[in-house]
Amino acid sequence: MKQILLITDGCSNVGISPAAAAAEARAEGITVNVIGVVDQGELGLLGAEEIREIAKAGGGMSRIATSQQLSQTVQMMTRKTVTQTVQQAVSRELQSILGSGDMTELPPAQRSEVVRVIDELAESGSLRVALLVDASASMKPKMAAVREAISDLLLSLKARSGTSELAVFHFPGRYDGDPDVEMDSGWTSNLANLDKMFYKLNMKGTTPTGPAMLKVAAYVSGKPIYSDDEDGMLRDYVV
Repeated sequence: MKQILLITDGCSNVGISPAAAAAEARAEGITVNVIGVVDQGELGLLGAEEIREIAKAGGGMSRIATSQQLSQTVQMMTRKTVTQTVQQAVSRELQSILGSGDMTELPPAQRSEVVRVIDELAESGSLRVALLVDASASMKPKMAAVREAISDLLLSLKARSGTSELAVFHFPGRYDGDPDVEMDSGWTSNLANLDKMFYKLNMKGTTPTGPAMLKVAAYVSGKPIYSDDEDGMLRDYVV
């Protein structure tokens, strides 16, 4: 089970549309789920709309939360998105076997067994989550809530019986490195203290949500990540 969990306030302003990037991730078998921490007013409305578009294009779920609700929302989203991912896989199997992925067409006893299997796999199946955090300047007042939410996310993942691996990224990246995204941790099942890395983030700059998502999706897919250098040549991208 592979997914990107994006935490952002929306309103990207650099590069490819984040919805287009989410659609590319979905084509690679990666579900994109989005938690929005938005402000009031017109800017918040625009951010919320972008958040919904990203999740729809990525085949995932979106939730809008205040800073006070963020921690609870992250835990709830994690549980629901894992179950959703398993349900989608089971539906594909039913489609290939029965010609229909609709569980309601099964007899009650078989439907009950399918639900039991979904619940079991959601708890015991291997899970990889790439956490992508918006660290642009507009997120600065919300970062304390983000750190708390990440801490609770780690607790949720550690409580699962199955293997849970997390990779962590934030955007924008360093001025002296890749400007789109920076890796804070590669795949690891050692989840202790990962949340501490966000205490020293330098909140700054633009919001390249789409470009960052493309590069994280490539990492999740296990593909080489490329970007254009000054000469227009392709080179390996190293975070």
